[in-house]
Amino acid sequence: MEHALSVFMAFFAIMNPIANTAAFAGVTSELDPAQKRTVAVRSLLITFVIVTLFALLGKSIFHLFGITLPALRITGGILVFVIGYHMLHGSGSKLHKGEQAEQGDIAVSPLAVPLLAGPGTIATAMNYSASGGWNDVITTIAAFAVLCVFTLLCFLLSARIIRVLGENMLSIITRLMGLILAVIGAQMLIGGLQGAFTVLN
Repeated sequence: MEHALSVFMAFFAIMNPIANTAAFAGVTSELDPAQKRTVAVRSLLITFVIVTLFALLGKSIFHLFGITLPALRITGGILVFVIGYHMLHGSGSKLHKGEQAEQGDIAVSPLAVPLLAGPGTIATAMNYSASGGWNDVITTIAAFAVLCVFTLLCFLLSARIIRVLGENMLSIITRLMGLILAVIGAQMLIGGLQGAFTVLN
């Protein structure tokens, strides 16, 4: 249970559903309520499928490209730390930003990729699912599924949430999530370095 909570909080910090609700409201401002619901559902479904695939195929990807778990933790830790660093300073990371095409599907880009299923989210999923057996894989997917449902609710209630919290509170939440994320990234980096030194020795 403690491990599942840790996985959930890591995903929660990096996806930042509360702050991303403002981004969702912004890119769907010209859509009617029915279209907003469709975009919200589709973006979260795509996000869940992408992260689930990486959680399931993490070890296969490792073997295919000759990647070690310490290497993933080091790289993932750096990515997560950079995203957290930018959030801590009140701005989104460039890794989480995407240009919205004029005729593109906003559920796919920028919402699903890279806003929700960005490099940090994928690296986190692979890190937690590849570190153990199938129990870790199932725990990772289940924790992410719960977060997707929570994020969907936030998107559907975006107008109310923004009205209640206000821009200042959303900024504070973003900075707090950034601090947590930077610490998680640092911890992943430390674990990766320790694993690398163990392998070398």
